[in-house]
Amino acid sequence: MKRVLFVAVVLGCLFMLARLFVPSMVERRQNHILQPGPYHASADAEALHRTLLVADLHADTLLWGRNLLEPSHAGNIDVPRMLAGNVALQAFTVVSTVPRNLNIDRNDDSSDVLPYLGMAQGWPLKALTSPKQRALYQAKRMQQFVDKSNGALILLKTRGDLASFLKSRAGGSHVIAAFLGTEGAQPLEGKLENLNALYTAGFRMMVPTHFTDIAIGGAAAGAGRGGLTPLGREWVRQMESRGMVIDLAHASPATLREVTAMATKPVIVSHTGVKGVCDNNRNLSDDELRAVAATGGVIGVGFWEVATCGQDANAIATAIRYTAGVVGAEHVALGSDFDGAVTEPFDASGLVLITEALLQQGVSERDIRLIMGENVARVLSQTLPE
Repeated sequence: MKRVLFVAVVLGCLFMLARLFVPSMVERRQNHILQPGPYHASADAEALHRTLLVADLHADTLLWGRNLLEPSHAGNIDVPRMLAGNVALQAFTVVSTVPRNLNIDRNDDSSDVLPYLGMAQGWPLKALTSPKQRALYQAKRMQQFVDKSNGALILLKTRGDLASFLKSRAGGSHVIAAFLGTEGAQPLEGKLENLNALYTAGFRMMVPTHFTDIAIGGAAAGAGRGGLTPLGREWVRQMESRGMVIDLAHASPATLREVTAMATKPVIVSHTGVKGVCDNNRNLSDDELRAVAATGGVIGVGFWEVATCGQDANAIATAIRYTAGVVGAEHVALGSDFDGAVTEPFDASGLVLITEALLQQGVSERDIRLIMGENVARVLSQTLPE
């Protein structure tokens, strides 16, 4: 009996050690930063950046199990680093499935490695087996961070929330507003009625699919790359009726074309590159940029190398400037993909480097203000529910 108890204690200790160290080890391997902070820019860039409303359309931070309220050397983003980077609006996007051997060319939905990360982090059992429950679990974590932040962090759900937040920021407050999205409609599990639970949990943005084709439609890196299905067309209508933002990141060209053709409200692409600067299957063509802009929407330019074909703020600014040249500065935004298992040139405290690079490339102060965040605020004010 003593031997059984000893083995049980040892196994329990090993399990606890795995929960403590394995997620951190995995994240440190996945979420690299090429240039650790602190970051420094010119006096002009620093002065301008402090006056900006900075918004970022994509961060996968909730996946990794870190305390968002505490400073960390892991990952790319937390509240202290957002404050240092003058981030005002931040989309936290929930990943719910990840196929094995993930790539930007072709993936199928026959595998899912996310439960292994969930087991290491001690997710509830139902979250290990259900994309919907994974999304709801991560939304619950977001709400807990908001509740424990002493007012430093709020969760946007309505236009009224946004208006109050913008008034507070204009008055000198440094509160950060988060809004929730899902990276793919996988949490619907093929049933549009599941939108109700996700909406109630605070989700206000959704991508039709992530790296694989699903019942809603085709993915840019899916096996078939088809367009919207009949279910997908109804999904568009229900998203708009609820005041949820449609995000076309990862959508196949056919899906993007069909959604933008039927959209009656602005759509976004939360994180992408552009083929005119960096030509690969992950990035958007000029025609796709124009289709998104035609809805009144915005394109979030990514920071990582596949998006920009570069590894610094200058490469990001070049992609931003190209996009603005195609569709106008009114339709460009930031889409970092922080904590998205990619290598980033800097973390959330280094966004002033983009402001500096835009200034150096001759972008006007008016356009910088739009690109760095005002465009995102506009789209949210036009799409969120009353």
